[in-house]
Amino acid sequence: MPAASAPQEESLAVSRYEMIRDTLRASITQGRAAPGLVLVEAPLAQLFGTSRVPVRQALNLLHDEGLICRFEGRGYLVNPHDAAVEPLRTPLTRQLLGLETEDELIDVRPLGERAYEDLAASVGTFMVFGHYRLDEQLAAEHLNVSRSVVREALMRLRDRGLVEKEPYSQWLAGPLTAQSVIDDYELRGLLEPQALRQSAPGLSQDALHGMLERIERARQASNGAERATIERIEHDLHVECLAGLRNQKMASLIRQCQSQMNIGRILHGALRRSLDEAMLDEHHQVIEALLAKDIDRAANALRHHLSCARERTLQRLKVLSVLPEPALPSYLIRLS
Repeated sequence: MPAASAPQEESLAVSRYEMIRDTLRASITQGRAAPGLVLVEAPLAQLFGTSRVPVRQALNLLHDEGLICRFEGRGYLVNPHDAAVEPLRTPLTRQLLGLETEDELIDVRPLGERAYEDLAASVGTFMVFGHYRLDEQLAAEHLNVSRSVVREALMRLRDRGLVEKEPYSQWLAGPLTAQSVIDDYELRGLLEPQALRQSAPGLSQDALHGMLERIERARQASNGAERATIERIEHDLHVECLAGLRNQKMASLIRQCQSQMNIGRILHGALRRSLDEAMLDEHHQVIEALLAKDIDRAANALRHHLSCARERTLQRLKVLSVLPEPALPSYLIRLS
């Protein structure tokens, strides 16, 4: 796992759908978006410089919060007070949403990176609900990119173990079963502590202190930490702390075994709360040991954390089995 490329490839900064949700939420709650304003996926996607996938996720979350509502027309109405409002259909602009000063609103990243993130989020969500075939052409049309861009993104997802390719050129995703979770955690329990032993000497004290501070802030969050914060903390330990691993075959195998981290994100989104208090304590123990330069204790704490995480993941998988499956994007075809 090359130190220079791992953070870029595995970046877990705030997800785009969360950024869009937070931006629109602020616009609505602060009264900049007028009640009755009609929010439609396609214009919002163009405004934010993204595909419709993260916009749809953001709108679903805002609807669940009661800030927008459905109506007989297409899209959603801004309606934070659940009042009787008339639809206000007008072209969506930054000014209309009160976002003139939001310089970072437009996503200027390459199309390939956007497609990769959208597909990763979608596959990561649905692989816990079943087994699917992913249609390249339909994905290209859905994401408004070329088929070659989709194919390149899928090859990156294959390297992460999120999709596989059949001999007949079909892309498959899922299912993430209890047995596959057990198998992956068994491998992680063997590989990650050893990877940490190799990487630990190269970790800076400043970086470790930053990781510890993020854990402390998450612990102190009154309503539970945001999922993006939890994902960043997971990234700190399971990506950043292992980035100095010299054995690239081992690094690749570790990446392929980390797909279970999607379960926590999906369950957090479904239940709207964090279930990660024990995880924070376990991460704290690992980082503290690294700061003390006690590599043996850090490796043992990481092994213990992975054992506990396996049991939590299996319990979460049971919870997900009784939750309603989200609406499938057009390019995912259920097989079982």
